[in-house]
Amino acid sequence: MIISVASGKGGTGKTTVATNLALAVGEGIRLLDCDVEEPNAHLFMSPEITETVELTTFVPKIDEELCTGCKKCSEICRFRALAVVAKKVLVFPELCHSCGGCVEVCPEGAISDNSRVLGVMESGSCGPIGFSQGRLRVGEAMSPPLIKAVRDNRNGAENIIIDAPPGTSCPVIAAMKGCDFVLMVTEPTPFGLHDLKLAVEAVKMLGIPRGLVINRADMGNDAVRKYAEEEQLPVLMEIPFDRQIAEAYSNGKTIVEVMPEWAEKFRGLYSRIEHIVHG
Repeated sequence: MIISVASGKGGTGKTTVATNLALAVGEGIRLLDCDVEEPNAHLFMSPEITETVELTTFVPKIDEELCTGCKKCSEICRFRALAVVAKKVLVFPELCHSCGGCVEVCPEGAISDNSRVLGVMESGSCGPIGFSQGRLRVGEAMSPPLIKAVRDNRNGAENIIIDAPPGTSCPVIAAMKGCDFVLMVTEPTPFGLHDLKLAVEAVKMLGIPRGLVINRADMGNDAVRKYAEEEQLPVLMEIPFDRQIAEAYSNGKTIVEVMPEWAEKFRGLYSRIEHIVHG
């Protein structure tokens, strides 16, 4: 079972839910931190990193002696990563989405493979729990390929928990697509509700079963619960606005470490997800 922990906005508690869920279930779980622009699950899991791999992606390299300036490469590029000026091809690597279309259409064979570094993928373990995370290179905008690489690094594990990026853009879709379940985390505030609605619509388009965790549940109002009822979005857990939980988070500790009784609650959450996925 692959569970993606997502939310419309940042700061709702995705990492809190993902790390506590992984620790509560324990053996057989692999936690993948796909928030590659700002991974922070490691701050709470304290994994032993045993492997670091640099990841690259394709960008075109132009052979100026073979190139005739026909513009076919720039015409096929939807992202304007190639431009032809005075029959010379200019390459903008930061805009390239690595589709390889330019290589296919070049009649002169003037385009070959080059690469740029996306970032690194780190893998290891936290006791019986497998762990992987991506770290996007500073200044790099193309995170989905790195997210996909982290997702592929399952190391044989069948039960995966993904800490997805915030928002509803391409990185989030890359972290959610193909999952068995999306566990959405929100807070009962106007901003939390607004961005939750956006995220729910994105998950609907992917056709993935979903459920909701309300963090800091005893603040704000009931608008989130009313929305969840209208959308038939099951509220699977509520986490209170508790000083002890906030202090634990500030000290880099998880809820299940500081309040062991919560381990059973998170195992119950996992069981409810299993029931929804498998019936």
